[in-house]
Amino acid sequence: MHELPQQLVNGLILGSLYGLIAIGYTMVYGIVQLINFAHGEIYMIGGFGALTVYLALPHSTSIWLALPLMLLGGIISSVAVAMLAERFAYRPLRNAPKLAPLITAIGLSLALQQAIWAWYPNATNPRTFPQLPGGPFHIGSVTIEPADIFILLAAPVSMVILGTFVGRTRTGRGMQATAQDPDTAKLMGINTDRIIVVAFAVGAAFAAVAGMAHGLRYGQIDYQMGYSDGLKAFTAAVLGGIGNIYGAMLGGIVLGLAEALTTAYIQNVPGMEQLGGGAWDNVWAFVLLILILLLRPQGLLGERVADRA
Repeated sequence: MHELPQQLVNGLILGSLYGLIAIGYTMVYGIVQLINFAHGEIYMIGGFGALTVYLALPHSTSIWLALPLMLLGGIISSVAVAMLAERFAYRPLRNAPKLAPLITAIGLSLALQQAIWAWYPNATNPRTFPQLPGGPFHIGSVTIEPADIFILLAAPVSMVILGTFVGRTRTGRGMQATAQDPDTAKLMGINTDRIIVVAFAVGAAFAAVAGMAHGLRYGQIDYQMGYSDGLKAFTAAVLGGIGNIYGAMLGGIVLGLAEALTTAYIQNVPGMEQLGGGAWDNVWAFVLLILILLLRPQGLLGERVADRA
């Protein structure tokens, strides 16, 4: 049990990453009740956008100078793709049966994966991502890498920015009104098309932060990373209460902690020695999703959006 503090920190870092991605799922669902399964690829594109900016800079550029430029490049890439997807893939199907945009989202997910695979040479292999210098830092028995600090800072800062935006700006209040009743919001003069685009863009921006954070932490990115991480982020959104922004972050942290602790300790349970380790992290993540759907389908903080006729 002397490793428990380290595992808790690992789970918090992992959960913060999932939470940043999950925000995009829950924002879009909260407004248009669409589960955007292509959101994992938006996250992946953010990582590749950041890497593209880094490769375009002179080799002598300091990583600390490159970092904000990489972040900006990742955000621009993710937001642009998300806005194009909303305009040309989802908006024409807004009044179609719910199965149509769902199938479209799955097809778009596969298309974006193949687009990155075709665009980047040798994309079949993971691409090396620049690393932050310094570290690791030791706090008692806990070891933290510089990239972990970036994630631990990015998650709460992002939540404060998002909470301020949704709660105190005109656009944020328009998002709340559109989520509650889009038809009435239109009658009140709210441009719901614009609000939906903003929701896609904001979710994509947070996903881009997560995409760059993934590269910094693991030292590499690949065109398939959005598939597994995107599904886990969707699990986090459901866990927290899909449609609830703060629930998405809470769900991500709970999922990250559960994943870290189960993979580390379940192998010590008699009779379950073969069920631990990193190879089982995806299994336990989705076991948790199934349990939540069975025991509390509305999520930990409850679903804020009402069913619409």
